[in-house]
Amino acid sequence: MIDLIGTIAAVLTTLSFVPQAILVIRTKRTEGISLTMYAMFTAGVAAWLGYGLSLGAMPIILANAVTLALASVILTIKIRSVFPAQPSAQGATAATSAPIAS
Repeated sequence: MIDLIGTIAAVLTTLSFVPQAILVIRTKRTEGISLTMYAMFTAGVAAWLGYGLSLGAMPIILANAVTLALASVILTIKIRSVFPAQPSAQGATAATSAPIAS
C-alpha cells in the first residue's frame, strides 16, 4: 500500500512538469521562470534521484529521473535565454582584418 501511495505521488508530481516542459520547448520563452529557483530545483531533484537510488526505491527513482530530464531541458533553455551565445570572435576578426586594396 505504501508503494502504491508513493507511485501515485510520483506520477502526479512528475506529470505536472510535462505541460511546462512542452510549453518552454515549443516557445523557448522562459521570462516567468526564475533561474535561481530552477537551478536549485533541478539540483534538488538530482539529490532526490540519488536518494532513491541509494534506497533502491523505484517510485522515487523513476519519478525523479523523468523530472530531472524535464527540469534539465527547461533549465538549459532558461540559461541560454539569460546568457545568449556570443558571436564567434574569429568571424568578426576575419571580416575586420581583411587587407585593404590599394
